[in-house]
Amino acid sequence: MRYGERLNALFVAMNFYEETCGGYLVLNAIGDGLFHFMPLFLGYTAAKKFRLKPMLGLVIGAIMCYPTVQSSALSAGKDVLYTLFTGTMFESKIYTEFFGLPMIAIDYTGSVIPVIFVVYFASKCEKFFSRFIPDLVKFFFVPMLTLMVAIPAGFLAIGPLATFGSAIIAEAVMTVRSFSPMLAGAIVGLTWQILVIFGLHWGFIPVYINNIMTNGYDNVMMPFFACTFATSAVVLAIFFKTKDRRLKEMALPNFISGIFGVTEPAIYGILLPLKKPFIISCIAGCIGGGYLGAFNFRKFMMGGMGIFEFPAMIEPDGSMGNLIVAVTGVGISMVVAFVLTMIFYREPGPVGASGSSDNGRFPKRRKAAVDSENGGGTSADQKEGMEEDKENNGGNMAASILNKVEIASPLKGRV
Repeated sequence: MRYGERLNALFVAMNFYEETCGGYLVLNAIGDGLFHFMPLFLGYTAAKKFRLKPMLGLVIGAIMCYPTVQSSALSAGKDVLYTLFTGTMFESKIYTEFFGLPMIAIDYTGSVIPVIFVVYFASKCEKFFSRFIPDLVKFFFVPMLTLMVAIPAGFLAIGPLATFGSAIIAEAVMTVRSFSPMLAGAIVGLTWQILVIFGLHWGFIPVYINNIMTNGYDNVMMPFFACTFATSAVVLAIFFKTKDRRLKEMALPNFISGIFGVTEPAIYGILLPLKKPFIISCIAGCIGGGYLGAFNFRKFMMGGMGIFEFPAMIEPDGSMGNLIVAVTGVGISMVVAFVLTMIFYREPGPVGASGSSDNGRFPKRRKAAVDSENGGGTSADQKEGMEEDKENNGGNMAASILNKVEIASPLKGRV
């Protein structure tokens, strides 16, 4: 995933090369390419979920990544026409209009929620148009009309509303922080991974950047720092406790990448499928985030991930008090996550009669794959027996049908 970016950060820090060289550019593309064009992949998978033509979902994702409709491109090439919602958290500069309607400028590259909602709306549009358009021209007109309706609705309403949702979350956290920094930190630590999964964490980024640029530090978003190491500790505990060879092979590399700030493989590859470890990581992040919030944990420079963020936590005067708070918070979250996982994590058990596995275990597909590798799957004899049953059942069915058929000659006579 983002290993290229982490390697760049490491090699630049070690003076192997500079940020201007071609190697840096290529590694950065390897690390960031998938996440930059995330709407394409989400558009395709969301379309399959909502029973829209998958290629139409892919097209919607590509349109939302189109360079000239992004906020960064519009703000660089056009003057501000006017501003909507001035003085509120939803304040939006308008650089262009869609036939007289204001189009709020947003960067959709790397986003998650907007494309999912647009694809869902498009699936409803497709069903509507399919009812009225004749079959003779349906192949051409239904996709065209679906895009002509869904894309403007996405840029004019759906995308901005999804973005405003993340802004509301950020504003709510800041309101809570005004009377209880510890509670605000606990909320950030508890919900950060969930916000990342749905792309709602982007609402904190403007607050984070503005705080560093104006105050010289950020203490609103930073309690999330505990979540990264809580996730790493959970997969480390799974590595020690599991007897599943494939899961053990996944756990250790994901722990190492998590320490360097790359937690996506651990979240999507292990924690979410197992469910219970994901909940444990959120709880540990909540405890660590509460501690960091209570002690006014701050970050003084932008950049870095995982252990590479620690230098940015040294106070400008050189004192180490804030860094000690960071290390202590990380230690608390990791210990809590490791201990809770060792206590509550259970190995995947046999799938029950209902066809679903127990809580905190791999889904049925994952268990079947593991069983097959370990020799616990369907044996050759069992497969052969099932084939024989199919043949016998087929023969019995054919015989029952023939018994009900009356065969009569069209002529009367004696043989």
